[in-house]
This record gives sequence, structure tokens and C-alpha cells, in this order.
Amino acid sequence: MAIFDPKSRYVLNAELYEVQDSRGRTVMALSVPTPPTQVLLGEHLRREGQRLDHLANYYLQDPNGYWRLAEFNDVMLPDALAEVNTLRIPTVL
Repeated sequence: MAIFDPKSRYVLNAELYEVQDSRGRTVMALSVPTPPTQVLLGEHLRREGQRLDHLANYYLQDPNGYWRLAEFNDVMLPDALAEVNTLRIPTVL
């Protein structure tokens, strides 16, 4: 069983359940996390070289919260925000 950070989307918005794998063993699985409820704080105009973990730390007080920025900007992978000039920033919950 993996251990997640207490602020992880998997701790906050996913469920753990048992399934049987193809070999008949019972294993634990994790559901897809539901998107968290977030409210727009504002927008950030990105400068060259700014990283999502730094922006997450600045706005959300959590460097591992870059996934919240990705989620709030409707992208699956944080790397998809590399070419975005303006990021929508959620409030701290």
C-alpha cells in the first residue's frame, strides 16, 4: 500500500477498494480522484523559467500542490501548462 502526502488528491478525493487481479489475487486499488472544489483567486502571467512547484508554493503554500494548478486549468498533466502564458490560480482551501 502506497503512502500519500496528507494534502494529496488521492487522500482527499479518492477511495480505496479491493479487486481481484487476473491471477485471482485480491489487491487494493485506488479510484480516480474527484476534482476538488476550487474557487478562482486570480490569474498569474507566467515569466520564462517559472516552475509550477514554485508557483504552487507561492500561491498555495504547498510546493506539491502543482496538481491543483493543473486541475484548475483543465489539463491532465502538469507539463501541458509549460506553454501557457496565463495560469488561473485557485484559492487555498
